[in-house]
Amino acid sequence: MRSSSGTARAGAVAAGLVAVLLGAAGCGGGGGPVRGGTLRVAGSADVDHLDTAAVYTTWGGLLARQFARTLFGYRASNDFGEAVTVRPDVALEIPTARNGGLGRDGRTYTIRLRGGVLWNTSPPREVTAADFVRGIKRTCNPAAPAGGRAYYIETITGMARFCAGYARVDPGSAAAMARYQRTTDVPGLVAADAKTLVIKLNRPASDLVNLLALEFAAAAPAEYDRYIPDSPEFRRHTVSDGPYQITSATPGRRYVLERNPSWRAESDPIRAQNPDRIEISLGHDSPDDVQGMLESGAADLPWDQPVPAAKIAKLRGDPDFAIMEGSALDPYLVFNTLSPNNGGALGRTAVRQAISYAVDKAAVVRIYGGPDIAEVLNQTIPPRSVGHQTFNLYPTPGDRGDPGRCRRMLARAGYPHGLTLTFPYRLDGNHQQVARSITHDLAACGITARLQPDTSGAFYGTTLVTPARARAGKWDIAVPGWVPDWYGNNGRTTIVPLFDGRHYGPNSSDYGGFDDPAVNRLIDHALNARDVATASGYWAQADHRIMEDAAVVPLVNQRTPVFHSARVRNARYLPQYRAYDLNQVTFP
Repeated sequence: MRSSSGTARAGAVAAGLVAVLLGAAGCGGGGGPVRGGTLRVAGSADVDHLDTAAVYTTWGGLLARQFARTLFGYRASNDFGEAVTVRPDVALEIPTARNGGLGRDGRTYTIRLRGGVLWNTSPPREVTAADFVRGIKRTCNPAAPAGGRAYYIETITGMARFCAGYARVDPGSAAAMARYQRTTDVPGLVAADAKTLVIKLNRPASDLVNLLALEFAAAAPAEYDRYIPDSPEFRRHTVSDGPYQITSATPGRRYVLERNPSWRAESDPIRAQNPDRIEISLGHDSPDDVQGMLESGAADLPWDQPVPAAKIAKLRGDPDFAIMEGSALDPYLVFNTLSPNNGGALGRTAVRQAISYAVDKAAVVRIYGGPDIAEVLNQTIPPRSVGHQTFNLYPTPGDRGDPGRCRRMLARAGYPHGLTLTFPYRLDGNHQQVARSITHDLAACGITARLQPDTSGAFYGTTLVTPARARAGKWDIAVPGWVPDWYGNNGRTTIVPLFDGRHYGPNSSDYGGFDDPAVNRLIDHALNARDVATASGYWAQADHRIMEDAAVVPLVNQRTPVFHSARVRNARYLPQYRAYDLNQVTFP
């Protein structure tokens, strides 16, 4: 799904992805739950983006969920199958042929909106189909485009042409962008009336409702046309149709959310409005510090920090602790194939293949808490996702790396004296330890890594997603994480955003600028496939080709240890965010 702070299946797969609850997590102690009170959340990094058009991290998406609504969505639950089942949000129902929402051609969707969904404007006004058209159009804005815009470009009729034109609009002019959106139609995106949205597709897409459940496709009010997307001015003027509204925001330090008085419980089937107030405190860069705050009661939920690996054994059996199953390429080593450094070495497949042998993946497993928490990953599509096949093109003894082989391959590639690589890394979570471990592995291979500390917000919001920085060689390697955008029929959620080079540009999740025509053709075949089984075969072929090219070094697939304070009740989990839903929490 999205960049992770540390995440498809048919029904049988969902059954294998249940939460491993170690105690009655989410229940706390005795006493009935009570609405009200202040939920205190503590963590490290700011969001990558506050604008739903651009947000693409797990913690940023969790925040957006509190104030921005989509046509479809997910209900938080500690039952994995229930939590990953897509449901109507602002839409009245899932469109099907039976209810008239899906046309006979399989390419026309008619989506009817429920009433009583209101913006917190003065006076409050109804959310309309035009607001969803505006929201989807904004994914291609040139100032802060969506990292997942390829989903809509590939799927909705006319979206590719619209986005190509939008890219030529002045990104520094809110008026120019608003004018382009108002005067340029997308043939496949029509507000038939205030409560009816008609979407026409280039090809049948059985995962359309999942695409429309992403934050990118959230409704956008007319007020957003006044501001450059995700600009400081925008961030000071967010508008809410969810249960909470942002009442205070200090970048990098603090967010305060309070109840949205315009929100109506009867109009929202997947959210609640339990706390009176949500306070998010940032700048706590140590996982141990955040864990201490949770255990002492100084905070209730973590924001982007994991349970420290050294604490996991002690916490087993604690009713406030759980380990949740998942399916993620998290973390992985990505190469900046566009970097001019070292004579453009990382643009050469042979060099990337050599480095693929260098990394001690078993050490990364230990950093994350051992085999109960993490497992070595050798493919880009993780287990329990559509298209996953088990193979390993770069085996090493015990998954501990083979520095000798790396050295020999580098020498054959023309680099007998090694390389010097710039390596930005995140300060939060286990990322510092992972960066140091990989730096040690590379040194054994004759490669010097120059570590550059970075915050997660900047890492995903600027460092990796600015093409000019990549082409200037501001970074060479990095270790991001990737969580699927959804579970279920999710074949495209890894390969398209991370490896479809045709969509490389600002905010792209193809961080290293990887672009292989053979992979792109396999993507097209998968998207045109008539059934999931056929598509799965193409996704698997694409995965194999990507690994042959050594575009990345997969490291591990990890389960998610989670912990909350003793006073939390009704903690309900959202696998795609790797977190408990903030609006559900109650207190004794």
